[in-house]
Amino acid sequence: MFSGNFKSALANIRLNKWRSFLTMLGIIIGVTSVVTVVSLGEGLKQQVVGQINQLGSDVVTVRSGRLTSEGAGADSLNILAFLSTSTLTDDDATAIAKLPEVAAVAPINFVTNTASAGDRRQDNIFVIGTTSNMTELLNQKVAYGSFFSDQAGDANYAVIGSKIAAQLLGKINPVGHTVKIAGNEFIVGGVLERSTGGLLSVAQTDFNSAVFIPLAKAKEITGGRTNILQILAKSQDPDIDRTVSQIEKTLQANHRGQLDFSVLQQYELLTIASSVVNQMTAFISILAAVSLIVGGIGIMSIMLVSVSERTREIGIRKAIGATNRQILNQFLAEGMALSIAGGIIGILVALAINGLLRVYTNLEPVINLRVLILAAAVSVAVGIIFGVAPAIKAARKNPIDALRNG
Repeated sequence: MFSGNFKSALANIRLNKWRSFLTMLGIIIGVTSVVTVVSLGEGLKQQVVGQINQLGSDVVTVRSGRLTSEGAGADSLNILAFLSTSTLTDDDATAIAKLPEVAAVAPINFVTNTASAGDRRQDNIFVIGTTSNMTELLNQKVAYGSFFSDQAGDANYAVIGSKIAAQLLGKINPVGHTVKIAGNEFIVGGVLERSTGGLLSVAQTDFNSAVFIPLAKAKEITGGRTNILQILAKSQDPDIDRTVSQIEKTLQANHRGQLDFSVLQQYELLTIASSVVNQMTAFISILAAVSLIVGGIGIMSIMLVSVSERTREIGIRKAIGATNRQILNQFLAEGMALSIAGGIIGILVALAINGLLRVYTNLEPVINLRVLILAAAVSVAVGIIFGVAPAIKAARKNPIDALRNG
């Protein structure tokens, strides 16, 4: 009986192809949106986590703002503090470098977001002043050339990302060519290997779109001003907690007792990154899931119309012995068939979109099997929930009235 109801439902869908497709459209859009958004969020999280893991467990990250706790002890980041003016200074980096527990330090000092070469100009990049320790702390390899040293002779050397090399200079290996930053000519001394994620999920950019210049030169072209987004410090003490404690004491003294900074270990960065991405993904997914509700209402509306149109059919079936339960099951099966078909089409469209995003963009969505199963389950649930009312209406029709009015 169950298979018979579904065969009847599919036959009815084929009989009214366009109406059935428009009915399923809300489900298709909802499932596609949710699966795509969750896949993008999972891909972003994996990229960010990969970048943080690249640091290594012996690298400490110092940021302005405080790490706070919300809810049931879950760590979260004070985003507003990071979006305001940085509280870190060049003196902080110098003080950390002097600690016996610290092996190497690399501040990330934002200079500008503009660079040019000839008649080409890029305004959406990050020009960063740092030290020669940067590649050691980031474990980021240089594909061509080499990273600059802290010697005076390297003052006008720059290391650029792979995207800058291609878009600004039109070359894969532009070592020896020049770029202009804030009116100063810099010789390209190296090109970083292509990276898959954001710059430590810190500066809202990635290695591919970054230009690194010596810290001393960065301060020179900005008139001595610094805007240090974060400071990386590598611990040479096996006890990383002791290194963190010493850095906190040093910075607290530098900031006259103000706790306007956070000293974060690798696991804390991972917690923060995962929490932020998960919250963003959940919020957008909830908005996308509204389409599923709209799709369910569409199914209910069309099913109610279908019940009215098929009044005579219902009356004949009841007259020859069909029970209320059989009529209910028939119309409920039709609602489920519409939602399940919409869910399957939505999943296929989402998979196609994810494939296109991987091929034509820098995004790397990750398909989660659990999300696909959940999307299919929600589609079935929508069909049941919004198909109940029309099915009950059909089942309660009086056969004599149905035949008279059909």
